[in-house]
Amino acid sequence: MQPTPFGWSSIVRLGFVQMALGAIVVLTTSTLNRVMVVELALPALLPGLLVGVHYAMQGLRPRMGWGSDVGGRRTPWIVGGMAVLALGGVGAASATALMSQDRALGIVAAVFAFMTIGAGVSAAGTSLLVLLAKRVPEPRRAAAATIVWVMMIVGFALTAGIAGKLLDPYSPARLVAVTAGVSAIAMVVTLLALAGLEGAPTRSTEPARAAPPRFVEALAQVWSEPPARHFTVFVFVSMLAYSAQDLILEPFAGTVFGFTPGQSTQLAGVQHGGALAGMLLAAFAGSRLAGRQLGSLRAWTIGGCIASAIALAGLVAAGLSGGAWPLVPNVFLLGLANGAFAIAAIASMMRLAGEGRASREGVRMGLWGAAQAIAFGLGGLAGAAASDLTRWALGSDALGYSAVFGAEALLFVAAARIAAGIGRSGSGEFRIDPADARPHAAAPGEPRPAALARN
Repeated sequence: MQPTPFGWSSIVRLGFVQMALGAIVVLTTSTLNRVMVVELALPALLPGLLVGVHYAMQGLRPRMGWGSDVGGRRTPWIVGGMAVLALGGVGAASATALMSQDRALGIVAAVFAFMTIGAGVSAAGTSLLVLLAKRVPEPRRAAAATIVWVMMIVGFALTAGIAGKLLDPYSPARLVAVTAGVSAIAMVVTLLALAGLEGAPTRSTEPARAAPPRFVEALAQVWSEPPARHFTVFVFVSMLAYSAQDLILEPFAGTVFGFTPGQSTQLAGVQHGGALAGMLLAAFAGSRLAGRQLGSLRAWTIGGCIASAIALAGLVAAGLSGGAWPLVPNVFLLGLANGAFAIAAIASMMRLAGEGRASREGVRMGLWGAAQAIAFGLGGLAGAAASDLTRWALGSDALGYSAVFGAEALLFVAAARIAAGIGRSGSGEFRIDPADARPHAAAPGEPRPAALARN
């Protein structure tokens, strides 16, 4: 018996879970960052490395997804992951408070806390996306992805605003108390939103007598599916390009165009506004124009990557223009293209997660989530390091930034080429070859892909 497809109210309930997840994460990646650098006068590299630990731990996503595949239910993994995330958030705040008294011990505690945060995000985030992928009808997927992501952004904004007021006047005890309060509210919201939502466990289509495959076997089976493998590479390359400009856009505006800190912050707001507009545009096209070329997820994914490359080429020209360039409209277009491509890619991810071997949705989604997290972790650091290196090598700030933006544009072009090469059907959507869609477990003697067999 097939589970009942999710309607809009169920999608919004999952959006509240994503909002709760984002509320905890934003405190650990932004508020604690500021406290370490400003109040504790620690090097900015420290919070950067801690966030890197959080991203590195998300390499666990495929394993978490496999666990939910075997169990047949996603709700326990979402709730458990949120509990671990909440524990990690409070632990990170406590470790930051401890740094004011014993820096070495506080830093060690922070490393473990951020590892816990990464593990919690891996379990909750992966299973939430799988639940969306399995239960949301195809015409609603782009809109569902937009709703969930916009609600997460709202969670970022609300938490940053409210927690920011509650933290004044700052004290280590107040930091821990506010973080604990946000984490407790996030857990209550998660439990209320998920109550009765998933229903009975999904029955596996594996043969009744066959034991579930071990994780390494399940991962090898997914990696042997060309669309899943190619989509993993696409996610990594596109997200590397997407994240590489995060840490350099505002310094670029300040150095080359003379923007004040307030103006550069407003510029980031323009980019986020463009991203939101792009998300809504892609969601509208995916829902209202489904079945037509303009509603194709493939078209929006590839087109979004190409448009992002064009916008980045505009930033290259901005760097070479000596300040005579419409920077604000250019950044808005970059956000618009990024938002459209991101939502189309997420909706495509939801579609592809259920295609291929049965009961491997969690492994696929985890594999793509791990690729995204690792790319995000590397992208920000690589973009910042590359800008420093090229500015030094070329002897010019403008040329250095332009070189990095040009490299990002080439990455987006490469991502578009990869997306265009993923298996397709007559409808023009991403599809898996029927020959790879075997709903059985690998036989004991079935060969594994060479790339994984060596590991």
